[in-house]
Amino acid sequence: MATVLIAIDESPFAENAFKWYVQNFHKPANKVILLHVIENLGIQDMSPARYMELQREAKQKAEDLKQKYTDLAKAKGVESVDIQIKTSDKPEHSIVDLAEKLKVTYIVSGSRGMGVIRRTILGSTSDFILHHAHCPVLICKSG
Repeated sequence: MATVLIAIDESPFAENAFKWYVQNFHKPANKVILLHVIENLGIQDMSPARYMELQREAKQKAEDLKQKYTDLAKAKGVESVDIQIKTSDKPEHSIVDLAEKLKVTYIVSGSRGMGVIRRTILGSTSDFILHHAHCPVLICKSG
């Protein structure tokens, strides 16, 4: 039995990675953990009311995402799925840390397919996971 951590967000890249995993790698005995990390918002230049509104919106989006992936997993026949929502200043660190804590067999992540310059300037969650995870990483490049 393998334990698989799949990083999810609202992007089609994450959904494609999940579907690709199910179609190509999933085994009924696998335990699947879907992790969505809400990125903490900086509060500089923001009123407390606006900050609370954005936090509320982020939590609602996370709950909607949880329902979407619950339905998707069921439709794809993935029986053992645990959907977790975390909050962090650095989502990529949370993904790697949880994978290590739970001793997952491997991590699956989508990739937006940014070029070298954009990835260097903006950073890349999948690139960070690939270089810092203590287990194999499968990156599904879409497009």
